[in-house]
Amino acid sequence: MSNYIYQMHSVRKRFSQCFLHDRLVIDAIVDVIKPQLGQIIVEIGPGLGALTKPIAKRVKNITAIEIDRDLAKRLAKNSFLRTKLKTICQDVMTVDFTKLSTNLGGLLRIFGSLPYNISTPIIFHMFKHIQSIKDMYFILQKEVANRLVASPGSKDYGRLSIISQYHFKITPILEISSASFRPIPKVNSTVVRFLPYIIESSSTKKTRILAILTNLAFSQRRKTLRNSLSGFCNAQQLKECGIDAGARAENISIEHYCRLANFLENRFNLFFKRDEK
Repeated sequence: MSNYIYQMHSVRKRFSQCFLHDRLVIDAIVDVIKPQLGQIIVEIGPGLGALTKPIAKRVKNITAIEIDRDLAKRLAKNSFLRTKLKTICQDVMTVDFTKLSTNLGGLLRIFGSLPYNISTPIIFHMFKHIQSIKDMYFILQKEVANRLVASPGSKDYGRLSIISQYHFKITPILEISSASFRPIPKVNSTVVRFLPYIIESSSTKKTRILAILTNLAFSQRRKTLRNSLSGFCNAQQLKECGIDAGARAENISIEHYCRLANFLENRFNLFFKRDEK
């Protein structure tokens, strides 16, 4: 892949670059996003501009975050985009979307084709800025999309499912064949919509507890919760939250994980005190 040349661009393997080229798929995605004049549109990883250009036709301005300097320069030189596009040449994991929302003057509508190798970290990064997001539309590896929407008891259900569904209503919108990209990846993709739930800023501590709980539970998923969460709570306390201490992590609903996080937040307020300094 490192030697693959597409549209006069040398594809960089380290950025997991694959470029969408299927016009029917592109039009379908734009129609799903429905960008409107006056909205604040942000694209992650515009690449060669396959989605950037048709979306820019419907809005006044668009902000793009692109780590590849060659691609950022190429987009900046485009005769149509240069009057509409502001490019941030930066690693998306270092972007403060809350500050960006403040600077742009409103909630962000974010879209993009996320690199397969870091799509999960990017999604977790967005949780920190949920108060600044109106909605998100991401092209993801199908396997990741399946994990995002998985239910308790399924093989795909895990920490990503729980934390993501706590923050967002997640809906798979469109499946995309690998043949729609160049170079052709080894996996198919899915367009996924994220609509944020209203989460009060005061629940930050609960979110941290939930993240720790799920990390402990699923890093030892063959153990029962009685054992994997023994450092946090005992069997009786699990029972008080409606949880079977003999169950394993993948059998517990998001609602019950949230109940346990609430329980622990109320009982162990001092546990995270050092994190708030």
